[in-house]
Amino acid sequence: MADVPVRSRFREFFSVAFRFWTGETRGRAWILTIAVLAFVAAQTAAAFAMNLWNRWFFDALGQRDVALVWSTAAWLPVLLAATSLSMSALVVSRMLLQVRWREHLTRLISGWWIADQRYYRLSLLSQIKSAPEYRIAEDVRLAIEPLVEMTIGLLTAFVTAATFATVLWQVAGSAELTIMGHTVFVPFYMALAAILYAGLATLAAYVAGHPLVRRVAAKNEMEARFRADMTRLRENAESIALIGGDADELTAIHKGYGRVVRTWLRIVRQQGLIALVLNTNSALFPVVPLLLIAPKYLSGSVSLGAVVQVVAAFSAVQAALIWFVDNIVRLAEWFASVTRVDELVEELQGLDVGAEMEDGKHISITESGDDSIHIENLSVAHSNGRIVIADATVAIAPGDKVLIAGESGSGKSTLIRALAGLWPWGAGSIAVPPDKSIAFLPQKPYLPKGSLRSVLLYPAADASIEDNVILAALERCGLPHLARRLGAVEDWDRILSGGERQRIAFARLLIQKPDIIVMDEATSALDDESQDSLLALFESELAYATIISVGHRAELEEFHDRKVLLERREAGARVTTRRISKSLWRLLRGRKAGNDDRTSTTDPN
Repeated sequence: MADVPVRSRFREFFSVAFRFWTGETRGRAWILTIAVLAFVAAQTAAAFAMNLWNRWFFDALGQRDVALVWSTAAWLPVLLAATSLSMSALVVSRMLLQVRWREHLTRLISGWWIADQRYYRLSLLSQIKSAPEYRIAEDVRLAIEPLVEMTIGLLTAFVTAATFATVLWQVAGSAELTIMGHTVFVPFYMALAAILYAGLATLAAYVAGHPLVRRVAAKNEMEARFRADMTRLRENAESIALIGGDADELTAIHKGYGRVVRTWLRIVRQQGLIALVLNTNSALFPVVPLLLIAPKYLSGSVSLGAVVQVVAAFSAVQAALIWFVDNIVRLAEWFASVTRVDELVEELQGLDVGAEMEDGKHISITESGDDSIHIENLSVAHSNGRIVIADATVAIAPGDKVLIAGESGSGKSTLIRALAGLWPWGAGSIAVPPDKSIAFLPQKPYLPKGSLRSVLLYPAADASIEDNVILAALERCGLPHLARRLGAVEDWDRILSGGERQRIAFARLLIQKPDIIVMDEATSALDDESQDSLLALFESELAYATIISVGHRAELEEFHDRKVLLERREAGARVTTRRISKSLWRLLRGRKAGNDDRTSTTDPN
C-alpha cells in the first residue's frame, strides 16, 4: 500500500466508524454514549469526595479529636460504595459500547467484503498480503476496544485535571519566591507546577515514542504474513508432502519468522527508550508535590490534612495530564490496527472503480429479452488491461449443450468467471434470462461444514426437500455409501476425495434442478466411465437444462451439441463456434435415454 498521511488515515477511518452514531444504530449508540459520560462524571465526583474526606480525616488526626476522627470515618463506607458503583457502572457501559460498536463496524466491513463477490476480486487484485478475514476479525477489535478505553481515559483525565487543579488553586494558594534579591509572586503555583511537569513528561514521551507507530504497524504486518504463510502450508499440505517440499517450506517459514523477529527487535529498542522516560516519571511522581508543598507546611501556612489533599490532588492532575505518556505504546498499537482496517476499507471501496478499463468500460451483466444467453461484443481483460478474449459474440439457446475449448491460457476459465459475474474487467455485455436458475460447478466444489443433507442442499440448506429425493440423487451419482450418513455433521470437504466432491456437485444438480448449468473442469477428478455416467444426466434427467462447460478431454464432445473454440492470439483470443457431429454411439445412447424416459413416465409403478 502507498504511504498515506496519518491525518488522512484518521479521517477515512472515522468517516466509516462514526456511522455507528449516524446510521440505523444511532439510537443505541447515543444511549450508550450518554451512559458512559454520566458514569465518567459520577466517578470523578466520587474521586473528588474521597479527596475531601482525606483532608478532613487527617485534620482530625492532627487535632487528636477522637470524636471527629470516628465521625469522619463513618462516611468512608458510603464513599467507597459510591466509588465502587460508579466505577463498575462505567466498566459495564464501556464494554457494552465496545461490543456494539465493534458489531456495527464488523457487519459493515464484512458486508462490503462479501457483497458483489468482492472477496473473490480482492483475492485477485489486493495489494494486502495478509488475510482480510484477520483484519475484520482482529484488527477491527483492536481499532475499536482500545479507542473506547482511551477516549474514556482522555475524557476522565480532562475532567479530573480541571477538578483537582481547582483544588490545588484553592488549597495550596500562591507562592512567593526570592530570586537574586527580588520577590516573585506565583499565583496557584501548585497547579502551574503540575501542568508544567506534565507538559515536559509528555514531550519526552512523544519524542521517545513517535517512531513506535511505524514499527508496530510493520510488526503487525509481518505477523499477519507469517500466519498467512503457515495457513497456506496447511491448506496445501498434501501437495507439498507428495512432492517432498518439506525442506523448502521450512526454510520459507524460518525466513518469514526471521522478518517477524527483526520487526520485534526494532520495537524492543524503541520501548527501551520509552521505558526510560516512564520509569523516570514514576520515580519523580510522588516526590515533586511533597517538595513543593513542604515549605508551606513547615511555615504553618497549611495543615497536615491540606498537605495530604494537595499531594493527592497534584498526583491526580499530573496523572491526568500525562495521559499520553501512559498510553504511548497503546496508541501505537491502536493506530497500527486503524491503518490496517482503513487499508482494507480503501481496497474494498476501490474494487468497483478498479473493475473498469482505462476508457471507463467494464463487462455489464444484463437481462435478456428471451430465454437465451446473449454474449455480445465481449472483450475479457486481465485487471492490468491486457485483452484475453476479443470481441466475442455468441448466442446460447435454451437446452443448448455448449463446450468451451481452446489451448491452455486462452481464457476459457476467465470466460466462465465473466458469465458468473465474477470478472468485471473488460467490455461488452452478457445478457442472462432473469427468471432462470443458474448453477455453477467449479473444478473443486465447495462443501460447507455441517450435515451431509445441508451440503447437498447448499446454498439453500433450509429448503424443504424430501429425503427420498436426496437419497435417489446420491444413488444416481455413485454415492450410495453416503446414504446412511445424511444427518452426520462432518468436515466433508476434508474427508471426501476429489472425485466424491465432484459427484456431490452433480447430486446437487439433480436435487436443485437448475435451468442453466455452467461447468469448469467439473469432471476432472473422475475416470472416463464415471464421467460418462454423470454427463449422461444431460441426456436424461437434466435434458431440459442449458449446459455451458469447459473441459480438455476429447470425449466431452459426445455430450455437447456445439463447440465454442478460443483461438489464442496476441490481441486476444478469437472466438469461433461450430456444431459437433453426433457419433452413432451418441445417437443410439440418446434414443435409448428418450425411450427410458417415456417408459418411466408411463409406468404406473
